Amino acid sequence: MSASMLIEALAEHRRRGFEESRQERHTSFNPRLPAHTNLSSGHRGRYSLMLRNRIYYGLKPFVPQSIRTAIRRKLAVRLRKQIGDVWPIMPGSERAPENWPGWPENKKFALVLTHDVESKAGLDRCRSLMELEQQLGFRSSFNFIPEGTYRVPVELRQELTANGFEVGIHDLKHDGHLFSSRRKFIRHAARINAYAREWGASGFRSGFMLRNLDWLHDLDVQYDASTFDTDPFEPQPQGRHTIFPFWIPNPNGQSIRHQHSPINSSSDGYVELPYTLPQDFTLFVLLQEKTPEIWMRKLDWIAQHGGMALVDVHPDYLCFDNAIATSREYPVDLYKSFLDYVSRHYSGAFWNTTPSKVAQFCAGIAKVPKSSQD
Repeated sequence: MSASMLIEALAEHRRRGFEESRQERHTSFNPRLPAHTNLSSGHRGRYSLMLRNRIYYGLKPFVPQSIRTAIRRKLAVRLRKQIGDVWPIMPGSERAPENWPGWPENKKFALVLTHDVESKAGLDRCRSLMELEQQLGFRSSFNFIPEGTYRVPVELRQELTANGFEVGIHDLKHDGHLFSSRRKFIRHAARINAYAREWGASGFRSGFMLRNLDWLHDLDVQYDASTFDTDPFEPQPQGRHTIFPFWIPNPNGQSIRHQHSPINSSSDGYVELPYTLPQDFTLFVLLQEKTPEIWMRKLDWIAQHGGMALVDVHPDYLCFDNAIATSREYPVDLYKSFLDYVSRHYSGAFWNTTPSKVAQFCAGIAKVPKSSQD
């Protein structure tokens, strides 16, 4: 497959997705915490999206990574000029859910740090990242690919959880095909659930933020983190338009699965945790930002409105120990500067905890009878 074919497929993919995202802005602003929301706007839209994704992820293995990154960078820079009104801040997404009680301990906002580990290089940097966050007084979650290009040592998972960090599931293979068909997803869900039990994981995030929120009820999870408030750079760019967690009840009222975990079961529903700060790859690799200023500005806005600042930082792209960063890496000092900013400007005002604890808090709100909230 030629690079020109990939460019053509990508350009069409991003153009249509961006237009759909702009239209969605006017029809689905801010889902309330207990309200179910459907991913697709109809069979036609779902088929179109699946077809575009199938083309892109079918071509992807045949094109060198350096070429893919260069293409994505060019498209991202072009797209950025068109989206100033919806990114990095989506007006209206600051509206709190109905009956929102505020964060525990009267904290002003929540800060949730997550890490998707996509390669062996990222796996090798997990301890360094964990130690950095520990030194600065933060805790986070590390999401691992169960059947990817690396294997997660039991010792690493145990070390993370022993130090107050969390381990989550990141897709199954991270190949872009998880949602290619309902039948395949059911089979894959059974394997994901087996890994979740083995790892003691209660959270999930799909690869490339591809998603079908209804299908995720097949997973034994407490929360999903595959959505965002606004991110037109993603393959499935329709945002959820809220900086708060929200509840996804099972539309059928019960799980279709034969067995499920009583602790992490999503048979009744699960909490959706959208990321609300731009991904590090978008900021520092595609857009080649030289400072974390966009993170800081968005954080200030989220703090002002009492929302959840959730970020996805990939150890794969972090450059440690003053090494020379490659074209797909950025200095870890950019992330450290952001954490320092949080500590300096909001000491004592934010709730930094793991995603599972945020999900547990929000699930309790969603399940409170409405009469008792009045």
